[in-house]
Amino acid sequence: MVDQAERLREIFQGRQTYNAPKRRGLSRIIVVASGKGGVGKTNLVVNLAIVLGQWGHKIVILDTDLGLANVDILLDLKPEYSLLDVIRGYKDLSDVVLRGPFNVEVIPGGSGFSEVVTLDNHQREQLVSRLSYIEENGDILLIDCAAGLSRNVLSFIAAADELIMVTTPEPTAITDVYSIIKVVNNYRLHSAVNLVVNMTRSPKEGENVYKRIQKVCENFLEIDLNFLGDIEFDHSVHQAVVNCLPYVLQFPRSRAAQCTRQIARRILFEEEMVPEEEKKKEGGFLKRLIKLWS
Repeated sequence: MVDQAERLREIFQGRQTYNAPKRRGLSRIIVVASGKGGVGKTNLVVNLAIVLGQWGHKIVILDTDLGLANVDILLDLKPEYSLLDVIRGYKDLSDVVLRGPFNVEVIPGGSGFSEVVTLDNHQREQLVSRLSYIEENGDILLIDCAAGLSRNVLSFIAAADELIMVTTPEPTAITDVYSIIKVVNNYRLHSAVNLVVNMTRSPKEGENVYKRIQKVCENFLEIDLNFLGDIEFDHSVHQAVVNCLPYVLQFPRSRAAQCTRQIARRILFEEEMVPEEEKKKEGGFLKRLIKLWS
């Protein structure tokens, strides 16, 4: 993991010499990660995408969780193909994309990312061309990462413009999310991290979790921690999952839906507050990602 992180830092310290094409479609590339599973990260990604789509933004979700890819299940979509078919050259990305409600599109990753490391340079260039749909369509790309810290997760975190970490008030979840923030700080992958606290019993609990992590960051790290908000525990969330529907659609007046809309507003507001050093990553997301896997 350390070798991979060193590689990430080397690439981004020298990114001013990297000739990446200017971004044409996407305005923001946001990776959503968590220290452990079971914190509701994927559910948050899906419902945030729906809310932003309802407000007129075109959203692309890239589901990169190789083991537990559940974005399609939460939207009751049935993928016939995955990114693996694109990487092997069997399908174009347009054949793989799933159309969800309200301007939301989903790209199921499957086990495709694990095969990228076996490609030669020419094959990687071809892959970037085949994946160009991601960068040319949509306003916001939401990347749903696997839980924990792996080579792929580090790569997506480094290549994205912004990072949102999801945790719950559980001590283990807090410890795990801080561990990822620490790695992000130590290898200068981002100068700021956004935090969402899920399954809280009250807004005060979410704020207390944020302040707790923020205090440790201030004492031991050199990174800004921004609080996007909390989502209160809500039984309607479980019911919506059982029904394979986003809770913001099935229970739009629920407390969880209200909290999610507030977080979505803050995400749109935060666009104007992205640090200048983060903006240097403009364009070439796919080429950065492929280079990290080289």
